[in-house]
Order: sequence, then C-alpha cells, then structure tokens
Amino acid sequence: MAEREGIENMKIIKRLSKCIREYKKDSILTPVLIVFEVLLECILPLFTSSLINTIEDFAGGAGESSTGIIHGIQTFMYGLSDGDTLNCIIIHGILLLIIAFLSLFCGAMAGKTVASASAGFAKNLRKDVYYNVQTFSFANIDKFSAPGLVTRLTTDITNVQNAYMMFIRVGVRAPLMLVISLVMSFQISKSIALISLGLMFIMAVGCVFIFVKVIPIFNKVFKKYDKMNESVQENVKAMRVVKAYVREEYEKEKFAKSSGEIRNDFTRAEKIIAFANPLMMGMMYMVMLTVIFLGSLIIMDVTHPLGDKIQIGEITSLLTYSMQSLASLMMLSMILVMCTMAVESSRRLYEVLEEKSTLASPENAVKHVDDGSVVFDNVSFKYSDKAEKFALEGINLSIKSGETIGIIGGTGAAKTSLVQLIPRLYDVTEGRVLVGGRDVREYDLVVLRDSVSMVLQKNLLFSGTIKENLRWGNKDATDEELVHAATLACADGFIRSFPDGYDTYIEQGGTNVSGGQRQRLCIARALLKNPKIIILDDSTSAVDTRTDAEIRKSFKEEIPHITKFIIAQRIASVMDADKIIVMDGGRISDIGTHEELMERSRIYREVYDSQIKEEE
Repeated sequence: MAEREGIENMKIIKRLSKCIREYKKDSILTPVLIVFEVLLECILPLFTSSLINTIEDFAGGAGESSTGIIHGIQTFMYGLSDGDTLNCIIIHGILLLIIAFLSLFCGAMAGKTVASASAGFAKNLRKDVYYNVQTFSFANIDKFSAPGLVTRLTTDITNVQNAYMMFIRVGVRAPLMLVISLVMSFQISKSIALISLGLMFIMAVGCVFIFVKVIPIFNKVFKKYDKMNESVQENVKAMRVVKAYVREEYEKEKFAKSSGEIRNDFTRAEKIIAFANPLMMGMMYMVMLTVIFLGSLIIMDVTHPLGDKIQIGEITSLLTYSMQSLASLMMLSMILVMCTMAVESSRRLYEVLEEKSTLASPENAVKHVDDGSVVFDNVSFKYSDKAEKFALEGINLSIKSGETIGIIGGTGAAKTSLVQLIPRLYDVTEGRVLVGGRDVREYDLVVLRDSVSMVLQKNLLFSGTIKENLRWGNKDATDEELVHAATLACADGFIRSFPDGYDTYIEQGGTNVSGGQRQRLCIARALLKNPKIIILDDSTSAVDTRTDAEIRKSFKEEIPHITKFIIAQRIASVMDADKIIVMDGGRISDIGTHEELMERSRIYREVYDSQIKEEE
C-alpha cells in the first residue's frame, strides 16, 4: 500500500515538474543562493566569538582554551593586525560587515528568484490545467463538476505554489542550517551540543505529533471548498430567481453553513499547530539555560563531568547555533504542514492534468461533411456507465439533408439528449449516429462541430460588443454577413435601436438585454457558422409567436439547404415542419406531419388541445 502510494506520488511530482519549464534557471539558482546565505550566516558567529575572545585575551584572559576553529580564526586575525588590539577589532568589524552584507545580498537575490520561479510555475500549471479542461467532453465536466474545477484552478494551485516556494527556499535552508549548526556546536563543545540535541529531539517528536494530527483535517477540507464554490456559483447564476422568490436569507444560511464548516476545520488545525510555538519557545529557553549554565561552569573551572575547555566567545556561538538549529527544526515542521496541504492539492491537479477527454478524433479522421443528412441507427444512450436506466433507448430515425424536423415532448423526454448526439457532445452507448452518411465517430471533432450549430436552452452571451459575440460563429465574418445573419434571426431591428448599434457592449451573460433578444443574438451567431445542420433547443421560447413565425419563415426561404432541428414546447413552432418527432420517456412515441400526428398520436393531440384552449 505504502509502496503504491509512493509510486503514485512520484508520478504526480514528475507530471507537475513539467510545468516549471522556462523557470528552471530561477528554480536552480534559488537553492544555490540559499546555500551561500546559510554558509555565511554560520560563519558570522565564529567571527563574533573570535572578536569576544580577542578582547578577553587582551584584557587578561587565557586564550589557550579556544577551540580549533576559533583559535585558527584568532591566529589569522592576529597575523593581520600584528597584535594591535584596535586594528584587530576594526578588521573583525569590517569582516563582519562584509559577511553580513554578502549574506543579505544572497538572501535578497534568493527572494527575487524564488518569487519568479514559484509564480512562473503556478502560471504554467494554471495554463496546463485550463487548456486541458478545454478539451473535456460534457462527461468529463460532469465528473469533476464546474465548482470543483474552479477550486482546482484557484485554491489548489495556490497551495502548490506556496509549497514549491517553501521547498526550493526554506526546504534547502532549514536542513542545511540544522546540519551545519549542529556540526559547529559539536566542534565547540561535544557535551553541551549533545544535551542541546536531546532537547531538540523532544521538540521534533512534538512537531511530528502535531503533524500527524493535522494531516487528516487538511485532506478533507478541499472537498468542502468544492461545495462552497458550488453554492456561490449556483447563487450568482440564479440571482434573479433568488430575488424573485425572496430567498436571500436562505442562500446566506446555506453559504454560512458551508463556509462555517471550512472555518471549523481550519480552526481545529490552527489550534493544534498553535502548540508548536510554545513548544519551540520552551525548548529554546531550555537550550539557552543549558548552554549558559554549563558554559559558565566550564569557564569558571568548576569541577564537572563534561571535561570541555571553552571561552566566553564560544558560549555566544553555542547560543547562536542552538537558536539556528531550533528555528530550522521549526521551519521544517511548517514545511511538512504546507506540503501536506499541497500533496492533496497536487493529487487533485494531477487528476485534471491526466484526464483524457471521453471524446477524441480518430486516426485518419474524415475532414469533410458531405451534407446535413442524419440517421439514428438503433441508438441507446445513458450519461454514465453506472447509470441503471437509459436516457434514450431504441432510437431509429432517417432525416434527409435540408429537412426541418420538429421535436416535442414533456419534461424529461430526452429531447436535448437526442440532439446532443449529433455534434458528438456525448457518444452513443449502443448503435450509431450518422451525419452525411458517416458515423460521427469517424469525423474529426472540429470538422463535425463546425458543421453543426447549436443554440442551447441556456443562451449564453459573453462580455464584449454585439459584433464580437456574433463573430463567435465566424471570426472572419464581414459586417454585411453579420447584418444578414441578424436579419434572419429577427435581431437586426432591435440591434439598430441601440445607440451604438452593433458596437453595443454586452455584459457578461447578456444581462443587459432581454431573454428574447439574447435568444435571437444566439440564433444569429449560430447562422454565421454557415453549418449543414442547425439545432434550436427551445431557443425561441422567450420570443413572441409573431417573431417566432418570422424566424421560421426566413429559415425556410433563406437556408433551405440546411437541416433544421427545432425543439419546442409550442406546437405552433413545429406545425409546418417536414417531420415532427414526439418523444416520451426517452423513446420515440411517433413521427409524422402535423396532420398525421393529429390523427394517430394521443400525446401530440393532447398537447395541441391544451395549447389551443390556453390561447382561447
């Protein structure tokens, strides 16, 4: 189990490391600079100790008790100063300033390179995740959910970015500082260093205990982030409904609940992590007392079992190295906590990066759609392999190119499911769908979808001008083509009524135009693709019957060569269609013209009668 998990983690690291790319130089330079910074920081206490011992020696102390490293530095300094105390102190000071400045410079440069490396890594990771999401089919989107993908692109990438920054900077600094500080402490006094090491071990055990307690909390909090984002997204998209039903307080309570659960989890984690600080401070003071007490005994030549010989300068060095060791240990524990959060985030990002679309173009894919003929050959379909029931079952249809096909049926009759199989937004579970005489799975996906225009139930416009929105259908469309498509969709009139005409700015989602105007703009956008098949999925429900009739008339006269599928709730919208398909419970109940269905289809007749009575 552990071995398999380790292999899986290595795969994740290998995949995410590909996102470093052009930031490899900064990622390598940061640890190099950190190494020099740590080495210089560890040299500083030696020169400080040497300076103190030099002053003590010239004041009458005994210099013979210095340790090998300190004594070597003192001898070097004496040589430079020819025994002159003042010169020796000045040289010490200058060297201390130089070393401190170099250490500061290395640290500052490391800060700059680590910022560039981590931010660049996050940028590339976000790009790779987003680009892969663009290849997903509806089935892939359903698997992760839209809010889940948003969480991965925001919170998860931020966690990985922070962990990467900690890893290449603090992750190098902390263990290196810990090792060098311990080595230097043993060089000065093995006995005192051993006692300090024992106290550090106690602190390490405490940090591991905290780490083990915190991991499970961080592992489960991300799923709660998904739920909270889902609540926010749903609320924003359905704001009009929320306000219409005066459900603001309910939505606030729902958000507060999901947000509160996240707060509670993080509060629990923070309470546990909070024990680390007093633990560190307690160990720090214990080490200070140990170094000062035992060092004082040695200096005063009091009988003790340690047997070391050190001076006052070495005590300051021991204190500094002990503090550095403890601080490094604390930093390592914080890295472990940060990496714990990042491990779960990395796994979630890896899932998205490695996810392959359930739909893909075949090798040697067909690059041309001959015409708009459509055939459903014994088609059955369900949205998931785990689903117990088919959404569509036993569908057989044959539609000629240029025909107008009306589709009606009650809610849940699978009308939308039927037409989504034509541009291969989903693949059939059984049977096959043919467009232009070929199975849709033989076509290049881009070619197939360029040949099919869909105006979905939920009409969506993007922020930008009307021209920019229409050119989603054809980015190279001329102004004349825009006007022609808008005229066919009965949109030209209201567009010209705006002060800025076709340059009118559309807010995100088309919130500054009416539902009927939004539908007509989406129809015009679909027509600009010059497709072989156009599908209107209940996309004239918000326009009046007169405008609906005008749109159908223009379709019949201006684009007779295009196969037209019209899903509608109003029978008036499909009465003049070449064929009308009556859907019921995922099956075709009947097919025929209006007159034929009035004679033999009970469902069609009931719908017709109910709508006529409503009009009367």
